[in-house]
Amino acid sequence: MDGFKEFFSNYKGAIIGIIIAIIILLTHLYKLIIAVILIFIGAFIGNYIQQNKSDVKDKLKSFIDRL
Repeated sequence: MDGFKEFFSNYKGAIIGIIIAIIILLTHLYKLIIAVILIFIGAFIGNYIQQNKSDVKDKLKSFIDRL
């Protein structure tokens, strides 16, 4: 019994992480998490383009010219 207690105390973070991962996979919450991450990435890119219009325009023009 001491071996089990020692194992659990050493690896309880990993065990809890595995349980949470299984719950996320079974409830398909990963689709929602991916969607939220993509929304934040899109918002960040849009904000960056809005704040740095001239830089983005120059970089895009040089990229198109290389093609």
